[in-house]
Parts: sequence; structure tokens; C-alpha cells
Amino acid sequence: MSQLKSDFLRVLTERGFIHQLSDSEGLDALCASSVCPAYIGFDCTAPSLHAGSLVQIMLLYWLQQTGHKPIALMGGGTTRVGDPTGKDDSRKMLSADEIESNKAGIRTVFERFLTFGEGPTDAIMIDNADWLLKLNYVDFLRDVGRHISVNQMIQRDAVKLRLEREQHLSFLEFNYMVLQAYDFVELHRRFGCRLQLGGSDQWGNIVSGIDLGRRMDQAELFAVTTPLLATSSGAKMGKTADGAVWLNADMLSPYQYWQYWRNCEDADIVRFLKLFTVMPLDEISRLEGLQGADINDAKKLLATEATAMLHGRSAADEAAETARKTFEQGESGDALPSFDISKAEIENGIGLLTAFVRAELAASNGDVRRQVRGGAVRVNDQIISDETIVLTADHLNDSGFIKLSVGKKRHALLRIQSH
Repeated sequence: MSQLKSDFLRVLTERGFIHQLSDSEGLDALCASSVCPAYIGFDCTAPSLHAGSLVQIMLLYWLQQTGHKPIALMGGGTTRVGDPTGKDDSRKMLSADEIESNKAGIRTVFERFLTFGEGPTDAIMIDNADWLLKLNYVDFLRDVGRHISVNQMIQRDAVKLRLEREQHLSFLEFNYMVLQAYDFVELHRRFGCRLQLGGSDQWGNIVSGIDLGRRMDQAELFAVTTPLLATSSGAKMGKTADGAVWLNADMLSPYQYWQYWRNCEDADIVRFLKLFTVMPLDEISRLEGLQGADINDAKKLLATEATAMLHGRSAADEAAETARKTFEQGESGDALPSFDISKAEIENGIGLLTAFVRAELAASNGDVRRQVRGGAVRVNDQIISDETIVLTADHLNDSGFIKLSVGKKRHALLRIQSH
């Protein structure tokens, strides 16, 4: 890529965001000369996004920070169809109420990263249900369908893989890429949107939108995609053995989120600092090549800075202090995940297996048993070797809770309900 003129593409390049560009020189010239409205689409399939969506959210963050207008497109319409990309099975159909509820949960995340308003570079949030649900099918076929090549559609990886494996691909899903392409046209018409951002698995869908915009409106549109992110060991970003790393605090506490980043692999620290924090690159470069205890300090820095981006500086500092107390001093910080049990339960006694599953430290009773046999289970920092023990009021510490731990890094508090 030649010398970049725009701050936007320069920042993305330096921090490792770019996988593909549709027209680097044209986009660079556009971003250097005027405000470029750009969008990313997010379907409403869950009440929260997870850490796997953070790369896309950070793209919108840097877009705004470098003087351009972010458009967060909620897929209230496309969620009703289902994106076949990367899926072996059809997506579960959600009701209109479920989609609206999920959309409300997702909205809260963007307010942490973007400034919304009426100004030229203020972010806006749009729902593609506003136009997709009003389409007349025959008119849509005539006005849009005639520009779509089925020959090209069946060559897209999402479709090709399903067909090669002889797996079911419904006509409903087959239409998803047409609707996504049409979203780009509508956003260009309504808001002057010139750029679509997304993961590299969306390249085919995005290019279809560029082509459709050119055919329908003679519009010059652009695409930028990011690498599909995995950890150094190949694990999928945003997933752990315990499930998704949700971005909403009511689904994953700031402390648990902090721990996710603290537990990253050594080889990922610098890359993740570039992608998921706003630390200056010269400061990040000084962390390369660290070893021993210094690596752990860098991981704590990553955890705190990434948590501050999502949950705010106060919550990040509290999570870091809780970790310090828990691991360095053997205490129990206030920010540890806590789970209520009734007074009756503690008076009658609650089984160890039930308690650890209730505290979401294990997926099942069998999981707890395996952890006990491995010497990983602790109650109030004491190793437990008997899986049949019953926790009672005698286990409550002076602060009125029971500390449960699996290994050195996963902890939770059982508290008596206050009402």
C-alpha cells in the first residue's frame, strides 16, 4: 500500500485491523478529503454482543476518532432471515419480541465506545427493519433482483460449503446476502454511507453490496474487512470453556471480563493491546519481548485498559484491585461475582456440587467432581477433597459469605439473600 494520506487507514494499518480493501487508493483519498459515513451490521441474535465483535466495534471507534461518521446498523430485519456464513445449520428463528429485546441489550454496548448525536461525525444507530419489513416482494424482485447474479451467489463460501457438504440451505438463508447488499444501497441513499466494514468472512456479502450500489445508483462504494481473530493457540476469540465472553455487565461482570484478558496467551499481548485498547503504539512496542513477571504485568495492563474501554475506568480499576487482593493477599474483593442463596438453604445446608454449579464455576455436578479429584476446588481458600460435603452457616466468614474457587483464577462468593 502506498503512503497513506488519511488518518483512518493509517491507524487501522498500524494497529493491525486490515485484512482486505476494495480500493485502497480511492478510499484513502475519500477519507483524507471529507467525512466518510461507514457502517457495520450487527444481527440481534442474542441479548448482548460478545468479545468476538470487539474488533468491529473498535473499527467504528477509530472511524469516529479520525473524523468520520459511524453507523451502527441493527439487523432487526435480517435477523428474521439468518446469515448462513460460517454456519452448518439454519439459524433459530426468533420472534419479533425476542429480536427487539436483544436489540435493546446490544445498544448499550455502543454507547461505551461511540458518541451519538446530530453532528457530522456523531454516530447514529439504525435498524434495517425500517426498510426491509416494508418491501414489496414483486417490486423488490424487479428493482433489485435483476441486478443480482445467482452464478456469483453460489460461489460465495457460505453457500458453496453448504452445497458441497450437501447440507440444507433454505431459500430464506439464500436471500440473506441479497438483503445485506440492499442495506448498503439504502444506507448510501439515506445517509451518504460510502463504506462497509466487517470481518473477512463477510467479504463476499460486502462486495455484493458494492456491486449492487454501482448497478442501481452508479455509486462508488468501498469495503474494509478485518482478519478473523483467533488466539495464538487457535481458540476462537470471545469464547472460553465456560461460554461466551459477553459485553453486557449483567451477563458477565467487569471482574470476569477483566479476568478474560488477564488470562490471555503470552504471544497475544501486544496484538491485543493494539486492537482492543487505545494505548499509544510507542508504549505498546516497549512491551514486546517481555519475559517472566513482566509478562504478567503486561497482561494486567491489557486487562485493565480493555475493561476500561467497555465498563469505564472505575470498574476496571476495581476489578484490578479485586484481583490483586484475591491473588496476592488471599482476600476476597467486593467485585468478585456473587450469587445469592436463601437463609433456609444455608440453614439446611447446600451440597458442594450444587453450590459450584449455582456459582457458575462448573457446568455440571460431574464437572465439580472432576475438579475435586484434581485438587482444584477450594472453599474459603481451603482445598476440598470430599465432594459430598455440605456447606452450612459454619462456612460463612466474618463478612457473611462463602468464597468458592476453582484453581487460582476463578472465584465466586455465595451470599445470604438480604431480604
